[in-house]
Amino acid sequence: MQKSIAVYELKEILERFYREYDFKGRLSHDPIKFPHQYKNHSDIEVSGFIASCLAYGKVTLFMPVVDKILSAMGKSPYDFLSDFNIKKHRKIFAGIKYRFNDNDDIICLLYVLSIVLKRFKSIEALFKLRYSDTAKNIESGLTGLIDALLNIDTSPVYNENIRTRGFLQFFPSPIKGSACKRMNLFLRWMIRDKDIDFGIWKGIPKDKLIIPLDTHIARISRCLGFTERSSGDWKTAVQITEALKKLDPLDPLKYDFALCHHGISKVCSKANCGNCELCERAPSFPQSFEPALEVSNRGRE
Repeated sequence: MQKSIAVYELKEILERFYREYDFKGRLSHDPIKFPHQYKNHSDIEVSGFIASCLAYGKVTLFMPVVDKILSAMGKSPYDFLSDFNIKKHRKIFAGIKYRFNDNDDIICLLYVLSIVLKRFKSIEALFKLRYSDTAKNIESGLTGLIDALLNIDTSPVYNENIRTRGFLQFFPSPIKGSACKRMNLFLRWMIRDKDIDFGIWKGIPKDKLIIPLDTHIARISRCLGFTERSSGDWKTAVQITEALKKLDPLDPLKYDFALCHHGISKVCSKANCGNCELCERAPSFPQSFEPALEVSNRGRE
């Protein structure tokens, strides 16, 4: 009886955090604000993909870079990339770079995306090729998408068919063990159809999504007993997602907002861990989630 009460109490807390979360207020401080600037589904998809690829580091540093890139594309990023010509348009993005990604890496990101749009008409269509041909899980679809992107000839950008460190940084893959936080964030935007997410990709249930795992969610999840793993990899992201399904089997990523906010706002941090409303109940949770943590070895390293 104590175990079920513990899980029930945690669900009540997270549900309250979810209900009280200021989704509209988050928009101006989150990369999802960029696809929200568009109405056409194709523009939402393209701008969302670009924004998620660059969504690492401080928000105040990467958001101006995304803004420069999208502003240079005019009113429709989709139309721009569908007609993208490397010789004609390269100079438009001259000088734009960000941390690990130099100017050529950013131009190559746009180039390979333009090739995808010309061949498949959408990122969704390419993703679903592998998602539909397998057991219909996010890992397969994401692995197929990344493989396809990395197989595109980059010589028009680099003058030789190479994959620089900065270019590869855009495209982590589950098959290499990465948690793929930015890609899972993009998929949440496209597939989940509630709150600030768009839900424009149809036919993929919300319960297939994997949580965008960052350091805040990983630490809080270990405290709550969602996982005992110390590494922030794909297996850990899957374990945490499976545990969250015990609270909401149909929409486990709804709790992403509450957990992430708890960490970013420092309501729960290393300094006060154990004293916040979530963590003070943590000792009673781990045993409650043991069944949820028995996941298959899908996240290869």
